[in-house]
Amino acid sequence: MKAVIPVAGVGSKLRPHTHTQPKSLVPVADNTILGHIIDKLLEAGIRDFVFIIGYLGEKIEQYVRQKYPQLNAEFVVQEPREGLGHALWVARHTYENEASVLIMLGDAIVDVDLKAIIEAPHSVLGVKKVAKPSLFGVTEVGTDEFIVKVVEKPKIPKSNFALVGLYKIDNPKKLVESLAYIIAEDFRTQNEYHLTDALMHMIRNGEKMSTWSVDHWFDCGRKDTLLEANATLLARPKFRDRDYSKLCPGCIVIPPVSIGEGCTITHSIIGPNVAIGDNTTITRSILSNSIIGSYSELRFAVMQNSIIGSDASFKGFSHNLNIGDSTEINFGQ
Repeated sequence: MKAVIPVAGVGSKLRPHTHTQPKSLVPVADNTILGHIIDKLLEAGIRDFVFIIGYLGEKIEQYVRQKYPQLNAEFVVQEPREGLGHALWVARHTYENEASVLIMLGDAIVDVDLKAIIEAPHSVLGVKKVAKPSLFGVTEVGTDEFIVKVVEKPKIPKSNFALVGLYKIDNPKKLVESLAYIIAEDFRTQNEYHLTDALMHMIRNGEKMSTWSVDHWFDCGRKDTLLEANATLLARPKFRDRDYSKLCPGCIVIPPVSIGEGCTITHSIIGPNVAIGDNTTITRSILSNSIIGSYSELRFAVMQNSIIGSDASFKGFSHNLNIGDSTEINFGQ
């Protein structure tokens, strides 16, 4: 099976990090968002990949070719960027003759049994229950357990099962035909050509699709969900069992933590839920629930729920105090 990964988005909700790199290359745990997605697909036995690129696409191509030289990778440029449906239309020549295709959005990390989805006898859409379904594409299921409706960001949702950006399409030619229909008819939602509208066209024309509930889903296009994904991934056993005592002399390390190669960390408290990139220097700092990029330097920093980019520098305050009895000092106001 071939995997198609759209990664053309600007990532405006992750500014300022996406000024200089695509959001799919933002670090999380000991990898990038895109790296976690590719690793998951490789575990499922997929070797043929299509990356739909746009904003800073040359960085994505360089990353894939350098880190994953074993992939059979194609790169398709989406320009202009007019939605996910348009992205898949631009890349249609790469997958329309396949028996089936797996589509995974490049800014979402999904924890699911991909092999089982690949082996499903019909098209499958990954879903998860959400508190605010009006913010997402939503599925409605009939009495026979097949999907009867998919709608993008409904004002009055009739279901709380949101699409998570994982689609196994058993008839790519029908998908291409439906994409051609919505583009020829200029059928837009929120001024974009959405994949959900093409899927709905397929369903109306008899294509059977079912839902597949995922265990964990992180839409990593926002700071809060990126930090949540980082904490969840760090909770896996391989991070809890790591010993950083020799790497971090004079430090307290509270698992789970991921520390990259070539780091210098001294007299600091690190963790929990902290991921640090390669060749970063941290001195006399306290960090928790944060992501720190590579080649950065932090001194006298007290940070929580923070994301620091690569090649960044931060120096906080150091105090030399002589405080008498019955004194109260509050630097937090």
